[in-house]
Amino acid sequence: MSIDATDRKILTATQAGLPLVAEPYAEVARWLDMTEAEVIERLAKMKDRGVIRRIAVAPNHYALGVVANGMSVWDVDDAVAEELGAQVGALDFVSHCYLRPRALPDWPYNLFAMLHGPDRDAVEAHRTEVRALLGASCRTSDILYSARILKKTGMRLAEGA
Repeated sequence: MSIDATDRKILTATQAGLPLVAEPYAEVARWLDMTEAEVIERLAKMKDRGVIRRIAVAPNHYALGVVANGMSVWDVDDAVAEELGAQVGALDFVSHCYLRPRALPDWPYNLFAMLHGPDRDAVEAHRTEVRALLGASCRTSDILYSARILKKTGMRLAEGA
């Protein structure tokens, strides 16, 4: 999978995020002496080819007052894990949810869901909601609370790479 010089310019211009203006693609187009339609078309093609996975908003949940976070881990029956995982992922207090292989015997968990709330009590209440949703299909669970904010960024292109 390769990209041409124009795709690289678009990726470099947007790797720190789209500009916070009414027409962000038009603004990027102005920066690169392109049309808005060209920028949108090239981004869509890069997404279709798997060069980029998505274009999304990544809010700072701490700035929004959502300061308690816990990665909940669940040992869910494999036969229903995908279906239940989709339901957990759709909850408004879950930012991401995914399946991973277990690492037995030490790590029995196969479903992971990041839970958010204004404080730990709220996160624990959300954990109880998830537990109820999973029902008898869940054998055990745990939660790992965030201790500090980590810098979250996407991939950065190296100069000349």
